[in-house]
Amino acid sequence: MNYASSWDFTMANYDAVWGFLVQLGLLLLFLMLGNILGRTVPLFRKCLIPSALLGGALLLIVNLITKQFGLVLVDNRLMQVITYHCLAIGFASMSLKTEKSTHRTNKVQVLEFGALQGGCYMLQAFVGLGITLVLFLLTRHGDQVISYICGLILPLAYGQGPGNALSWDINFTNTPAAQFAGNGSFGLSLASIGFVVASVLGVLYINIYKTRGELYVRKARIDGDAIDLTNPSGQEIPDSESVDKFTIQAGFVALSYALSFGFMYLLGILSDFTNSIAWGFNFLWASLFAMLIKVVVKQLRKKNLMHREYINNYQMDRISGFSFDLMIVAGVAAIEINDIKNYIIPVLILSVTGAVITYIYIRLVSKECFKGFEHEMFLMCYGTLTGTASNGMILMKEIDPSLRTPTSSLYILSNFPAMVMIAPLLFLLSFAAGSPKNAVIACTIFFVLWLSYTIYLFRRKILKKKYKNVDAIVWVDDSTCI
Repeated sequence: MNYASSWDFTMANYDAVWGFLVQLGLLLLFLMLGNILGRTVPLFRKCLIPSALLGGALLLIVNLITKQFGLVLVDNRLMQVITYHCLAIGFASMSLKTEKSTHRTNKVQVLEFGALQGGCYMLQAFVGLGITLVLFLLTRHGDQVISYICGLILPLAYGQGPGNALSWDINFTNTPAAQFAGNGSFGLSLASIGFVVASVLGVLYINIYKTRGELYVRKARIDGDAIDLTNPSGQEIPDSESVDKFTIQAGFVALSYALSFGFMYLLGILSDFTNSIAWGFNFLWASLFAMLIKVVVKQLRKKNLMHREYINNYQMDRISGFSFDLMIVAGVAAIEINDIKNYIIPVLILSVTGAVITYIYIRLVSKECFKGFEHEMFLMCYGTLTGTASNGMILMKEIDPSLRTPTSSLYILSNFPAMVMIAPLLFLLSFAAGSPKNAVIACTIFFVLWLSYTIYLFRRKILKKKYKNVDAIVWVDDSTCI
C-alpha cells in the first residue's frame, strides 16, 4: 500500500485524510447547536432535554433532508463506531475515579442501591423479552415476523444507553436464529426515546410532588473557601508540568481500554462462546481494568513508590462527560429510518411499557429503602435507568443542588455490587438469542432474579421488621442521619 498517496490533498482522498475529522466536527457542531436550542427554547429548557439528544436529533433531521438532494452528510458506520467506543471510554473514566464519599453511608444501603439497579434491569429484561416473545408467536406465520429477541434490548437501551444497545442490536442482527434485522437502529431508537422518557417524566415528577407539598428543593450550601477542583488535595501533579495533567488522565483511560482490548482479543481466540461475550462487553472489561489500575495506583501510593496523586476525579468527570455527549449525538445521528419501519410497533410498546414499569418499581423501592431522601433517590435512579447517569444527576440536582443527601455517594459506592447483580443479564444475552426456547429459559431466569432482588429490598416489610440503626440509615434533615 502506498501510504504517501493518501496524503495527496485532493477530494479523491477525502475519506483517508478528512473523513473522520469532518464527522467529528459535525458531532461537536451539532452538540453546540443542541445546547443553544436547549437554552433558548422554553419547552426544552423546562423539560431538561439533554443538549446532546437535541443535537443528535437535529443532525439526523438535517441528514434526512440532504439525502433527498443526493448528499449523504453522516457516515452511519463511523457514527456507530464512535458510539461503541465512547461507551467504554466513559465507563473507564468513571471507574478510575477515587471513591471519596462526603456523607455517612451504610454498607446495607450501598447493597440495596445495587439491588435496586439489578432488580430494575431484570424487570426490564423479563418484561421486554416476554412482550416480544408474545409478538413473535402472533406474527411468526405472517409476512413480517417480529423477532423474539428484540425486547431484550430494552434494559440495554434504557439502562446503559446507545453504546450497548447498538452493540447488541448488531450482535442479534448477525445471529441468524434471532430473525432480527435492527442493524443498530432499533437499539439506538429505543435508547433515544429513553433520554426523552428520563427528562420529561423526571420533570413531571418534580412538578407534581412539589404541587402536592411532598417535595421541596434543598437550599444550596454556601461554602467558605473555594476548592480547587483540579487539585482538591493539594498533592496532585501541577498543571504547569511538561506533560499536561489532562493528558495524564487520558493516558490512564487509554491504558484501561488497551488492557481490555488485549483481554477481549484473548477471549476471542479461546472459543466461540468466549468470543461471543468478548466484544459486546467492551465497557465492562474497560471498567474492570480501570478498577484494577486504581487498586495498583493506591498500593503504589501506600508503599511510597508513587508520591503524587495522578488520578483527578474532576478531570475524569470531564472525560466521561465528553465521551457520553459524543456517544449520544453519534448514536441518534446513526439511526437509519428504513431499518426500523418494520419495528415501529415493538419500539412503541417497549418504550411505553419500559417507562411505566421502571417508574413504578423505582418509586416503590425508594419509599421502602431510602426514607427521608426518597425523591432524590427516585430521580437519580429513574434518570439513570432510562437515560444515563448524567440524566439522573441533572434531575437529582434540581432538588438537591449541593448534594446534601447521600444519594450521589451511594451511587458511587454501589457501582461494584450493581455490576455483580447485573452480570447474569449480560452473560445470558448470546444464549437467549440462540432460539425461542433459549429466550423463554432466559426470561424465566430474569424473573427469578428480579423476584430475589425484590424480596431482599422489601425484606423488612415482608418480615414486618422496623428499621434499626445497624440496619439502615434514615435521612431526617439536611444535617442529621438516624
